[in-house]
Amino acid sequence: MAVEHVEIERKFDVEESFVLPDLRDVPGVTEASPPVEHLLEATYYDTADLRLARARVTLRRRTGGSDAGWHVKLPAAAGARRELHSPAGRAARTPPKAVLEPVLGIVRSAPAEQVAALRTRRQVVELRDAEGGVLAEIADDHVTGTVPSTEPGGAAVVTAWRELEVELVDGDEALLAAVAEAVQAAGARPAASPSKLARVLADRLAGLDGAAPAGAPEPATGKKGRKGKKKQQADGGDPGRPAGVVLREVLRDQVAALQDADLMVRTGQPDAVHQVRVACRRLRSTLAAFRPVLDRAQTDALRQELSEVGAALSGGRDAEVALGHLRALVAGQPEELVLGPVAARLQQAEIKELQAAEGTARTVLSGAAYLRLRDDLDALVADPPLTEHAAAPADEVAREVLARTAKRLRRAVSGAMDTDDPAALHEVRKAAKRVRYSAEAVVPVLGEPVAELVDALKDVQDVLGALQDTVVTRELCTRIGLQAFGAGENAWTYGRLHGLEEARADRAEQDFWACWPVLRPVLKAAVRP
Repeated sequence: MAVEHVEIERKFDVEESFVLPDLRDVPGVTEASPPVEHLLEATYYDTADLRLARARVTLRRRTGGSDAGWHVKLPAAAGARRELHSPAGRAARTPPKAVLEPVLGIVRSAPAEQVAALRTRRQVVELRDAEGGVLAEIADDHVTGTVPSTEPGGAAVVTAWRELEVELVDGDEALLAAVAEAVQAAGARPAASPSKLARVLADRLAGLDGAAPAGAPEPATGKKGRKGKKKQQADGGDPGRPAGVVLREVLRDQVAALQDADLMVRTGQPDAVHQVRVACRRLRSTLAAFRPVLDRAQTDALRQELSEVGAALSGGRDAEVALGHLRALVAGQPEELVLGPVAARLQQAEIKELQAAEGTARTVLSGAAYLRLRDDLDALVADPPLTEHAAAPADEVAREVLARTAKRLRRAVSGAMDTDDPAALHEVRKAAKRVRYSAEAVVPVLGEPVAELVDALKDVQDVLGALQDTVVTRELCTRIGLQAFGAGENAWTYGRLHGLEEARADRAEQDFWACWPVLRPVLKAAVRP
């Protein structure tokens, strides 16, 4: 079974002449241990098209050091990188199935083969506090990387360099920053590559695709870069670009989001199943909204397959959310109105639903149909089936897309005005989602009015989402109440919960009709030329 470790570190390039400074002057550090040397041998695995490397994932088998075995390093988030560690075992030529399982959504049916080997002579210095606790480790690495030729009989490429890794143990971010400042003052430079593997595979990665790969970080990650991107979006970006170019960028980002959510499910992250469903809905919405730019004969099947994935994951997720809400509702009730083991029964039901949802998600995402869908989505991004409308200016097509989805929303609202059928507002909710997802896709083209529409639609979706949630919670109140009654328990509280959920549904419906007059002018402004 894999053991998870969170890695918070900074990497630096250094010359052979670099001398590690005395770090006892760093606040909090009282001792720097004598260096301990390790000889590390690591073999890295990936597909022929380097899918893992392009997704910022590292898969290796290491010998030597204190953490020998299989390592899967996942994409960094908020400065930290998660690492899954499994015993080395006997397998060496190919990764074991259990090691590959967390990244199955990336490699899919492609074999993972050896793509590089690194030999590292590492000297580790521990920085300790006054009590002897280890605050951070500094690894001084002399690395030799070997990349075999992809051509039969070709020569391997060998690269050698020196680098530093400063990794937190029990220290904090302030300590990490202070150590980084000290080593840079001594001549170290922030690493030009995010990892050793990225360094040795740089030429192969560049040769695969001139564009940023799916899942790659944005080039401008600093404060200035983020401000620049926001300003570009507010100004409308470059509206004259061809619609097909913009659409391909949207699809690339949305497919990358599905891949990220897939990885969350396989590594047990919170809210992961929901994120997969959202990613599928966004892709379906884009494929539907941009029909004039895409050949429907090739994309309608993808929409159907995405719909089937979302539907397969929906039941457990909806019940999980509903039970969490009911448990919170019960916790807020006066004690005298909670008759019997209501909280315990709801907790048991939630645990059961959560386990069932996770099992279903893993089954669906490991199935042949889903993995083929992921291959097809990659092919869609690489070579989208564009129509002649793809050459039209992006702003013109974006306004047409928004106008069409907005018309559908207005039609759904008009229909809901003329009926008391609760299903009518559910159709409004689906239409509002279509508008929101389409608007999010074209914010970089149309700018601030569409960004304001996205914000307004979030409020509408929250209200209509709450209304739809009560459909599930009321059904659960009835079902679990009957189970409790059949077990000889007092079921009165479940009836009360049902009544409270009916009242929540009424409030949500009233809130929507209060929101609609506010949304209408925002919707109109967003589609106006």
